[in-house]
Amino acid sequence: MSALFTPFTLKDVTLRNRVAVAPMCQYSAVDGMTTDWHQVHYAGLARGGSGLVVVEATAVSPEGRISPACTGLWNDRQAEGMAKIAASIKAAGAVPGIQIAHAGRKASANRPWEGDDHIISEADGGWQTIAPSAIAFGHHLPKVPAAMTADDIARVRSDFVNAARRARDAGFQWLELHFAHGYLAQSFFSAHSNQRNDSYGGDAKKRSRFMLETLAAVREVWPENLPLTARFGVIEYDGRDEQTLAEAIDATKAMRAGGLDLLSVSVGFTIAETNIPWGPGFLAPIAQRVREGAGLPVASSWGLEGPSVAEKAIAEQQMDLVMIGRAHLANPHYAYRMAQQLNVEDPAQLLPAPYSHWLSRYRLGE
Repeated sequence: MSALFTPFTLKDVTLRNRVAVAPMCQYSAVDGMTTDWHQVHYAGLARGGSGLVVVEATAVSPEGRISPACTGLWNDRQAEGMAKIAASIKAAGAVPGIQIAHAGRKASANRPWEGDDHIISEADGGWQTIAPSAIAFGHHLPKVPAAMTADDIARVRSDFVNAARRARDAGFQWLELHFAHGYLAQSFFSAHSNQRNDSYGGDAKKRSRFMLETLAAVREVWPENLPLTARFGVIEYDGRDEQTLAEAIDATKAMRAGGLDLLSVSVGFTIAETNIPWGPGFLAPIAQRVREGAGLPVASSWGLEGPSVAEKAIAEQQMDLVMIGRAHLANPHYAYRMAQQLNVEDPAQLLPAPYSHWLSRYRLGE
């Protein structure tokens, strides 16, 4: 039996298998509002057989968007559009999840296919970015953010709470806090980007404070019976990996104590000057160390789209879920395809009846 295609239960939610569609920004929203593109996109992904579909990084405030074309959850009209998406995912047999985020110093950027840099002026629809310290990411993102005040921190925390409440009311059953990829929470955690000398900067415990307080505030409004998760960059590949990983595991333990149910293990991407060992399942051993060190279920992504690699990661208990992104763009029925390759019995049962009926009775081409 395939370990990848066994159910996974977390709180009161059971996924039909261990394949999750990772959040992938579509950069196709208008004023934070979803469009027909999103509705068709997510319904299509949900029909492909995965257990979980996580909607793209959705900004908790206008300033928290990566680009002007990012989705948002800072008002009720946006939540109405998201409710339709959550319902379509659930109707197709997958659990609807959503990732809420604040991009911090990586905000106010062009869409990737338009340059992916901080050259958008306020006159052209850009905005002043914020971060723990007034340090630009650099490289292709040179815009210098404003260092956050105590009031800014409290406001953003409240924005996360309000977005979580809207996600709950829209029908999402799985919430992921985006604490990774050099965005706001990750930049608080990283010594590369956090040079504060108050209670939010300094040692790792203080640099973790923004994440822990945000998690605690969201925990108050997110239903106890539904999974509350986070994506967190636990390693940078910057030459200080063991120290960063040890600090990240300690932070994860604190998040577990604060009500976190699962961690999606990722890379920090806080600086551009790194040496990431890209390859099939390269983060799987790191995910396993976090799983064992923090005593928490974990997921991960990056290079897990190969069926044998994903199967190994689950079978050897390196992680509990595999998050697969771009392979689902190439083939929205990728989970079904993986089940075929792993010789899962009757893989067509993963699909809706209008597909499964025909695919289970006839070979392609007949």
